[in-house]
This record gives sequence, structure tokens and C-alpha cells, in this order.
Amino acid sequence: MFAKLQQAFWKALTPDLVPDAPAQEVSTLDAAVIAALGGAANLKSEQRVALTRIRVELNDASRIQPQALRQAGVPGLMTLAGGVVHLVGV
Repeated sequence: MFAKLQQAFWKALTPDLVPDAPAQEVSTLDAAVIAALGGAANLKSEQRVALTRIRVELNDASRIQPQALRQAGVPGLMTLAGGVVHLVGV
């Protein structure tokens, strides 16, 4: 009971950092976006964190092709530490 209350509290304070559920195993990303991120083998997890933003954790962030992402319809990319990127505007 306390763990659920604690998770709800942190979710309210930091909605982007506390997941609602475990990461999905089936990708909802377009094939062109997955290819621009370095292929399906490069994806660790993906999670929609807002209406226009998807958080993706990668094995190797250096394999990202920003130009290919733009051509695939992703207008913005925010790269964070630890292989985490946010696809903005999707």
C-alpha cells in the first residue's frame, strides 16, 4: 500500500520520470524512425511521456541519424545522458 502511495506521489511531482507501467516490448514507432535510431537491436525501451514526446533508451546513442529522423517526420530530438533520447513532436 505504501509503495503505491509513494509512486503516486512521485508521479504527481515528476510525471516524466516515473513510468506508469513497464516499458512496452512492441514498438509503436514507425519503421523509418527505428532505422534512424540505429535499428531495432539498438532500442532498449520506449515510452510515451507526453502527447508529443516519446522517451527512447538506446544501446548506442552514436548510431542516431538526425537527418533521417527529420525525414521520417520527427521534428525535434533531445539527447540526454545514458543513451536516452526524447523524440519531440511525434
